[in-house]
Amino acid sequence: MDLKKIYPERNKWCHKGDFGYVLIVAGGRIYSGSPVFNALAALRAGADLTMIVCRERGADIAASFAPDIIARPLDGDLAPKHVNKIVFLSKRFNSLIIGGGLAREPKTYKAIKEIIKQIDLPMVIDAEAIRAIAEDTDILKNKKVILTPHIEEFRILTKETVKPDIDDRKAKVEKWAKEIGATILLKGNVDVISDGKALALNETGSPYMTKGGFGDTLAGICGALLARGIDAFEAAEAAAFINGKAGEIAAEKYGEGLLASDIFEFIPKVIKENI
Repeated sequence: MDLKKIYPERNKWCHKGDFGYVLIVAGGRIYSGSPVFNALAALRAGADLTMIVCRERGADIAASFAPDIIARPLDGDLAPKHVNKIVFLSKRFNSLIIGGGLAREPKTYKAIKEIIKQIDLPMVIDAEAIRAIAEDTDILKNKKVILTPHIEEFRILTKETVKPDIDDRKAKVEKWAKEIGATILLKGNVDVISDGKALALNETGSPYMTKGGFGDTLAGICGALLARGIDAFEAAEAAAFINGKAGEIAAEKYGEGLLASDIFEFIPKVIKENI
């Protein structure tokens, strides 16, 4: 895939902020890794800065894992009382990633919906955030959105089950992308991407990418590309390619032992080889 349009040669006088700030609302008491995967994948995909907003335990883990990550702790799981603070913070950012590892609780779902309603940034909606908006997709109207469901999240979102069949997936993804008014990136052996008008398939990836975290790295790359001002459909297509190709290269090295964190070093390699 040619990534030159997304990654043109940098001006020598460029500075921090020219290539995007990404705000990440993710992670919880148990799933503290999700925001780390989001943030480091976004940084490796070229974002200038990432900030994680999550409960204190997750924020501490993220900050200690890599000094490159800015972490803003919350007092407990995401809840409506945190919405105003997050909306205020968002004014400094160019894209939002929301959903990975958040608590599966009514108060968290309520907060997710309010954040999506009130923030007018290009955004990646993943995992618990997909579940949160499933009954209220009207809140996405007139927003620049990438939804990144796996097959179960797609079923929750649309009430339709997809088959392990490309034609079935193409038809349903295109139909629901048009209905919802967003770009959908349905993850699978072959990723199916549509904004309701255009449709693309991504065949990069490896059977070893079954470990937890690869969806989070994908969301992170999507968020980095949105922060650069890339169109949602193009960003989703390119991110699927980069994430899958980096996974392929890492799988050659690690095989059964492949971890999602192993692809961080290969994301820049994939980009470099395709510009």
